[in-house]
Amino acid sequence: MNPPPRFGRSLLPLWALDPAITYLNHGTVGATPRAVLAAQASLRDEIERQPARFLLRELTPIGVQGRAGGDGPPGTPHHRMRAAAAAVAPWLGVTGDDLVFVGNATSGANAVLASFPLAPGDEVLVTNRTYGAVARAAAHHAARSGALTRSAALPFPVSDPAVLVDALRQALTPRTRLAVLDHVSPETALMMPLAEMAAACHARGVAVLADGAHAPAAIPVDIPSLGVDFYTANLHKWAFAPRSSAILWAAPAWRERLHPPVISWGLGLGWHAEFDWVGTHDPTPFLCAPAGLAFIDDALGGRDALWAHNHALAWRSGERLTARWGLAWTTPRAMVGSMVSLPLPAALGRGAEAAAALKDWLLYERAIEAQILAIDDGLWLRISAQAYVDDEDIERLAAAIDERIASR
Repeated sequence: MNPPPRFGRSLLPLWALDPAITYLNHGTVGATPRAVLAAQASLRDEIERQPARFLLRELTPIGVQGRAGGDGPPGTPHHRMRAAAAAVAPWLGVTGDDLVFVGNATSGANAVLASFPLAPGDEVLVTNRTYGAVARAAAHHAARSGALTRSAALPFPVSDPAVLVDALRQALTPRTRLAVLDHVSPETALMMPLAEMAAACHARGVAVLADGAHAPAAIPVDIPSLGVDFYTANLHKWAFAPRSSAILWAAPAWRERLHPPVISWGLGLGWHAEFDWVGTHDPTPFLCAPAGLAFIDDALGGRDALWAHNHALAWRSGERLTARWGLAWTTPRAMVGSMVSLPLPAALGRGAEAAAALKDWLLYERAIEAQILAIDDGLWLRISAQAYVDDEDIERLAAAIDERIASR
């Protein structure tokens, strides 16, 4: 592991990002470092030299055509999907056998929702902060079983995470069978009290699917300590894997009941076989996930250094900008990870149309990519702190918003 670098814009050349753009929206779809893209290109070249052997013999243990593994040249890693899972697992507090790969967190959520046993009259609980695609998936899969979805109204802003646990507890009913909960809320950017929320669900006999789309490498993650039944999370956001790459974890009692959205040759051979082979596809985003994590150690001084920079920048930005605009901001520091969501002055308008207009103006008129969200009655700014972002980038954003306010 190398010494911690000097974080900020000087590191931007490590990514392929346009240096003319101030990029403050890493959390949305991630940004893959050049070193990881190079590793992916090299792996793709390797595949093309002998694609059938690589994909059908070496990739998974099931041996779609011929003998699985053992056919490559000396030193060739066998069962590459399992090797990649083993390399990623320690970052999540688990072992490689505990994980399978999926295309993205939404795919992982769909696998759980499609496999979870529901009966007519059962309920799946989502929240008013659940990611829209996952909420729609919950409604779709519940309806196929004659079940219903209900939404827990989680208050925001909050000054005490306990109010979120209380709101969830009040939304549970005797018919609730599964709750879909965020680890990091995609809109509010809050680190949710997931372990406490999961405990409240389990006390009522409710299983928990955790959506950790924004968690790995953005905050410390130890899945067993959360007490959830299922956990799905993206690796192509904060963990620097190529798009699209994500994991799905399930408690042991659930694993053999889970099936991927695409059924293929692995059916009936165990959940590793089912998820590791879903037909011919590009496996390099999964296989290069370890390279994304290695980049954190090799180029960024390790996870602790990166987390410290991102968290400090996010918190500092929240304090400075809300003070600058004279706005109340009650978010506890313990609920801030590598992103922060801040209220914007009322002069900028309200609603989805105003949010889209401001976001477009920042990008196309001031070369700033930032996430602007309409949350309840106001506009909110979500800033993604990342290794290549510094205080000068935040000041550039603040000055642009000041200019926009002055022009209203």
